[in-house]
Parts: sequence; structure tokens; C-alpha cells
Amino acid sequence: MTAERGGTRVGMVGGGQLARMTAQAAASLGITLTVLDPDPSPPAARAGARVVVGEPDRLDDLVALAEQVDVVTFDHERVPLGHVRALEALGHRVAPGSATAELAFDKAASRRRLREHGFPLPRWTEARTVADVVAFGDAAGWPVVVKAASGGYDGRGVTVVDDVTSADAAVARLGPHLVVEALVPFDAELSVLVARNAVGKVVGYPPVATVQRDAMCAEVLSPAPVPASVRRAASSLAERLACTFDLVGVMAVELFLVGSDLLVNELATRPHNTGHHTIEAAETSQFEQHLRAVLGWPLGSTRSRARAAVTVNVVGRAGDDPRRHLPDALALAGAHVHLYGKEPRPGRKLGHVTALGATAAEARAVAHRAAAALGSPVPAASTGGAA
Repeated sequence: MTAERGGTRVGMVGGGQLARMTAQAAASLGITLTVLDPDPSPPAARAGARVVVGEPDRLDDLVALAEQVDVVTFDHERVPLGHVRALEALGHRVAPGSATAELAFDKAASRRRLREHGFPLPRWTEARTVADVVAFGDAAGWPVVVKAASGGYDGRGVTVVDDVTSADAAVARLGPHLVVEALVPFDAELSVLVARNAVGKVVGYPPVATVQRDAMCAEVLSPAPVPASVRRAASSLAERLACTFDLVGVMAVELFLVGSDLLVNELATRPHNTGHHTIEAAETSQFEQHLRAVLGWPLGSTRSRARAAVTVNVVGRAGDDPRRHLPDALALAGAHVHLYGKEPRPGRKLGHVTALGATAAEARAVAHRAAAALGSPVPAASTGGAA
């Protein structure tokens, strides 16, 4: 079957937490969401999504999904780019297309293309051997950040190394194709969500600041507590990226702020953890926006509903389950709790809490109390974190 523009049937590769929240947005618009997942009952299924049981790295399974929908999109990056191109060659509509998805699926190709177009990046190189990593570390200065070129997400596939021994361990664990970057002494980590549809309409959400813990986003503050000039520059950079690379869908642009300069850290061509607050804090959530964009529908308003919003991720701890404490969190006025239906284990992202407020401090206090009530560790006050 050849997919046509429009329609109301969306296929998403992956049935995890992002697909779950996309399914909730789809239901309100009468969209049928079908996910491809090896688990016959992933989190998205518990929110009403249909499921095609299969693997994201098997072309036959991807085709089976594509044949049931009008457009295929993604919940994660663990899909071979060659398979995405094959779907397009078979006449199936994919959004974002393979050329845009490459920016997120292949970090090395992404950095080459960003460099070609003049976008600001940390100092970096490609590496395949320990000698490559050591040569870069000696030239750029230790420590350095080593990233798997493909397959990493949410901080996975990333490590900081500071000598030959740790470089050897990183190459063994993350190889064979790596990106090595200078460790950036940033003042803040920012993220900008931007959406674009096939006719070139672009909308952006206010830039946010993130707090990292153990290489995973722990907290999001909207708007980012940085000068307005920095927020404007970050928004402009994200919109230029969306237009330059013909984005269709939502993209998260993660940035380092170094003094007054912005450097591109990572791109995610899908809904993103740094946009969960938009469910409550924006006229149109990132999940509804992504559906609108990939279906060729008009984009929604990104106007904020509150002066400030803070999201804290709920992370599993040994011997505990946040579902046991849900009434305690719900007793806190203004706490919006989202649990993803995942089985708890230490360090696993199990949900998030968002709070709105007249000030960031007000919203943050409620979000922190709710996360603590659920038994989740609460991030420290700094917006600094590991690359």
C-alpha cells in the first residue's frame, strides 16, 4: 500500500512512554495510533494504541506496520536508517523522512551535516579505535565525551573518559563507531522544541533549562532562567535547523550555553522528555503537535498557559513502586502526575510530575514535593550536569 498525505492512521515505531502520551493525544483527535513493539502490551497499548508485535530493526516488521497506516513516525532512534530509506522506496510515507531522521539516528553524520551548514558545535571527531580517542584527548584536552554514533538515547551510549584505560573500556562498550567531543564547561543546558509541517509552517515552544542526573534528564524548567536575548537566539537557532533540514514533525534541539554562545549538543527528531510539560503548560502539547505535523494538518498554538512550569521525572528506587504512593502525590494541589505503567526497577524512568505556577520557585516546590511523595529522588538546585 502506498501511503498518502493526510488520513487519520499514524504508525509509531516503539510503544514506550512517548508513544503512550502520543496515544492519549491521538484519542482526543480521533486518530488511530498503531505502534510497533516487541512487547504485545507496551505502555502505549495501555493508553489505547493498537500494537503490531515486532522488532524495530527488522524491515519486514516495519513494512507490516507501514501497510496499516497513513504515515510512519518514531518513538525512539533504534531503527536502522537503511530500513527507513527502504520504507520510503516502497512508497510508504515516513515523517520525519530518512534525511531528517539521520540527524538523530546517526550522531556522526549529524555532526558532519551540521558543520557543513555552519551550525555551532563542540569540538569533535569520529573514532573507531582507542588510539583515535586518545589522539583527540591529547589534542583537545582531557576529559572527553565518548558517544556511540547510533543506538544511544536518554544518556545511554554516552560516557566521559579521562585516560587511556577508561578510553579502552568506552570503545569496548560503545564501539565500533564513535563520536568523541570535548567536554564543554557550559553555564546551562537548554532545550528548544520546534515543529514544522510539510508546507513549511514552523512553530516553536519557549526554550527550557534542564537538570541532569546520571546522564539522564531529571528536571525541566520553563521558561529557561536565562536572559531573554539567549532565549530568542535559541529559538531562532532551532527554527533555522528545522527549515534547513526539512523537518516534518517535532524536534528537540538540545544546546549548551557557554557564556553568551550556544552550541548544538543533540537533536531528537520526535517528541522529547524536555517537552512533557507542554501537556499542561501549552495550548497544544508536543504530542498533539507531532501528530498534526506528520498528518499534514495545521499546527497548533504554542502559547504558554502559565508564567512558569516545572517537570520532574519519577525514577525508580530499589524496593519501591511509585504507584503505591500515588494518593500522597495527588493530595498536593497543582501536581499533575503521569505514570507510564512500567514495572519499577532502580534508575528506570517510571513517570513524571508537572506543576504550573506564577513563578518558577512556586512551580518547582510543588513538583519536587510530588516527586518526593512518589518516592523518587529529587534533583539538586543547579542546572548544571554531565554532557
